Amino acid sequence: QVQLVESGGGLVQSGGSLRLSCAASLPISVINAMGWYRQAPGKQRELVAAITKGSSTNYADSVKGRFFISRDDDKNTVYLQMNSLKPEDTAVYYCNADPPLPGAWGKGTLVTVSL
Repeated sequence: QVQLVESGGGLVQSGGSLRLSCAASLPISVINAMGWYRQAPGKQRELVAAITKGSSTNYADSVKGRFFISRDDDKNTVYLQMNSLKPEDTAVYYCNADPPLPGAWGKGTLVTVSL
């Protein structure tokens, strides 16, 4: 079972940027699509960005034009560049396959955006 470790979260002011990383214990080249998810307090986990093996990308409307997902199969790592952050982006961010592998959820990384 693949293990996923997210990093790069933190506290940032509104309008700022962060880059999240997700390191996988197994080659992500065997996974058709990888995604970044987030869960805000009191809300369900949602998919915010996904990228296929062919590097086609898809974004939730709420982050389109601000967030950018990429993958480096040589490093078995998936990234999420987040720009123009808003307080409503505050959440714990996770990576997983798309659709997600039930046993592969990591601890996530907390992103807090202040006013």
